[in-house]
Amino acid sequence: MPLRFFYGLVVIGVTFVTMAIGVNARTSFSLLFPPIIDEFGWERGVTAGAFSFGFLVSAVFSPLMGRMMDRIGPRAVMELGVFLMASGLLLSPLTTEPWHLYVTIGALVGGGSICLGYSGQSLFLPNWFIRRRGLAMGIAFAGVGVGSVTLLPWVQYMIEHSGWRSACWTMGLVLLIVLAPINLLLRKRPPMLSIQSGRRSTGHWDGLCGRRASGGLRLDCSMTGTPCRFIRRSIWWKSASAQRSLRGR
Repeated sequence: MPLRFFYGLVVIGVTFVTMAIGVNARTSFSLLFPPIIDEFGWERGVTAGAFSFGFLVSAVFSPLMGRMMDRIGPRAVMELGVFLMASGLLLSPLTTEPWHLYVTIGALVGGGSICLGYSGQSLFLPNWFIRRRGLAMGIAFAGVGVGSVTLLPWVQYMIEHSGWRSACWTMGLVLLIVLAPINLLLRKRPPMLSIQSGRRSTGHWDGLCGRRASGGLRLDCSMTGTPCRFIRRSIWWKSASAQRSLRGR
């Protein structure tokens, strides 16, 4: 029976929510900055340096994150990013010295944000789409804009009524409660072909090659791009292997 649900839609949804919360949790430092200055009386340059230090950590961590994505896939990388960002936000209320802010908001939140942000998502989301790749990525990345107009006003409200420490604790818990479970649904790429008992399975390939296979495996791979050549070769070899297996029985 044909599979009528394309799993790439789940990947888009998870990416949308992850970007909405993860990216804006980092940029919320602009809202935390004034109350931290008021409380500790530190110089503005010293305090703002924690946010800048996060960019340096992101630059150093980015190649390592890419290597991890190649080796272990997006689920582990995203969960690592959630853990780092949540740890930084949950520990930041314990700040008493400037270097505490550099470790929590700077290193931990900055390092985790590279996993949950544009760089991390761009390493696996394009694997699910070819013809509609631009549309898919545009929808997924729109989560940043939606999150900025929903999450940031809520954070500002918490800062005004409960203080910046409560806001950090709440954002850390939201990361753990929301993002940790849903990112377990991620897959690096769609399965190319599943052969059971010598029969080809059918599936919804619209996101990958532009046409759904129904009643048999009929892929629109007329393009000459590398992904489609790979699909054709994979199908040929797996089909040939299945036929040899059936003849040997």
